[in-house]
Amino acid sequence: MARLPRFTLPGYPHHVIQRGNNRQAIFNSKADYQTLLDLLVENAKKFDVAIHAYVLMSNHFHLLATPQTAEGLPQMMQAVGRRYVRYFNDSQRRSGTLWEGRYKSTVIQTERYLLACMAYIDLNPVRAGMVTSARDYPWSSHGHYTGQRIDPLITPHALFWELGNTPFAREAAYAQLVQSGISPVQQAALTDSAMSGWALGEPDFVADLQKRTGRRVAKGLAGRPVSVGKKESNKTVAPVLIA
Repeated sequence: MARLPRFTLPGYPHHVIQRGNNRQAIFNSKADYQTLLDLLVENAKKFDVAIHAYVLMSNHFHLLATPQTAEGLPQMMQAVGRRYVRYFNDSQRRSGTLWEGRYKSTVIQTERYLLACMAYIDLNPVRAGMVTSARDYPWSSHGHYTGQRIDPLITPHALFWELGNTPFAREAAYAQLVQSGISPVQQAALTDSAMSGWALGEPDFVADLQKRTGRRVAKGLAGRPVSVGKKESNKTVAPVLIA
């Protein structure tokens, strides 16, 4: 089966996953983690991509990002991926591929899934048994949102600012949100959508996306028409990159 083309929609959040080839480690030292973060800071700014959340695991990483142009996200990921592979291969005296093919990504519905996706990302090390609490893991954006540190990579989404009227209130509300966790249904939906490339959201949201691209954005029978619901409010039609 041919792989599903990716699509990138500026102004919408995208859940991104990049894995190591054959699930091999992509970090072997603190310097490795920091190098990837530095590359993300540099190229997110260069290609106008807002990074809302991230976690760097031993053999993969997640991003929650909103590109401002159709080309921004793929250009950022290509630049970061190539330069990190050169760095890693040189430092480890190895050669060959590091990544498991192309990165995976999908568009998610902001109002329904953005905060859940942030919690999902923060809780990756907890689910993996690496730490007992998200606040104990140093290589994620959780510390930025809970007041432990200022992370130069992070651009908070507007929904985060709505969690409280003061920094303390927002930090406390977000910490409670992550501590409460997400449901198994949400967890499966966030994982499956990113790995498959299907858009994640309510039917009217998905139908609106479908009208913007020639590639199917949701799982269904080939050739089956997509019923169109109402558009999301305050959304303007933007170019879609299919790659």
